Amino acid sequence: MNQTQDPELEEEMEEQSVNDAAALSPKLIYEVIRRDGEEELRRTKRSLIWSGIAAGMLISLSVLGEAVLRTYLPDTPGRYLIENLGYSLGFLAVIMGRMQLFTENTITTVLPIMQERTWYAFGCMMRLWGIVLGANVVGAFAAAALFVFTPALSPDLMPAIEGLSQHATGMGASQSFWRAIPAGIIVALIVWMLPQASASAFWLILVFTWLIAAGDFTHIVAGSVEMAVLVLQGGLSAGPAIFGFFLPVLAGNIIGGTLIFTLVAWGQVRDDVEPE
Repeated sequence: MNQTQDPELEEEMEEQSVNDAAALSPKLIYEVIRRDGEEELRRTKRSLIWSGIAAGMLISLSVLGEAVLRTYLPDTPGRYLIENLGYSLGFLAVIMGRMQLFTENTITTVLPIMQERTWYAFGCMMRLWGIVLGANVVGAFAAAALFVFTPALSPDLMPAIEGLSQHATGMGASQSFWRAIPAGIIVALIVWMLPQASASAFWLILVFTWLIAAGDFTHIVAGSVEMAVLVLQGGLSAGPAIFGFFLPVLAGNIIGGTLIFTLVAWGQVRDDVEPE
């Protein structure tokens, strides 16, 4: 039997292997995220709402995971760094489960309008932002209600959850705002790196979301679970919750994810994707 392979076919297979092994260029990463953003913008309101609620509920695993490690690990100098690994659990569930998380949308849905630049596209983005953020908050309050009003959690865990919640919401508006900017940048960076991560996506999300917790930065959705715990317990009133925590963190995450990271990412690919 003739084992000789067609030279053209062999060359084509070799080229494909090189392409598969090569690192994605910034232009290709941009294109992947842009198409994801366009797909998100086309989703129905119902699917966005349910996906956003699910994300808000599951992000509570970040609070729960951190509380479990804080409660049961021995009180040693290195405990802080280890317990913050628990913060990654909610992000792993939400991002790898492809659920709607508001801070992801500060890059995925912005890149399409950077190229299209129409009021219609901007309106579509703001519609998606409003739906997803609202659904995330509803999910966060649902998870907090489970923590506070039911015996679902061991009583041993509640002091740690309350301590984490008081710390997250007790920074003051100015500090919450500034600490939200790095968190917005980090989440946008995760989204930018995921197209090339493939098998290492788990570790990518784990390490960078751990950095958010270890760096004591603030995230609007995970923080909404902590805010909701105190609100439902009566330890935090609506005014300080909204104006002292929620709105400053929201603004910081948007500035970090959109005005800083997304504009920088767009700047490095603009000449490649825009016509002369």
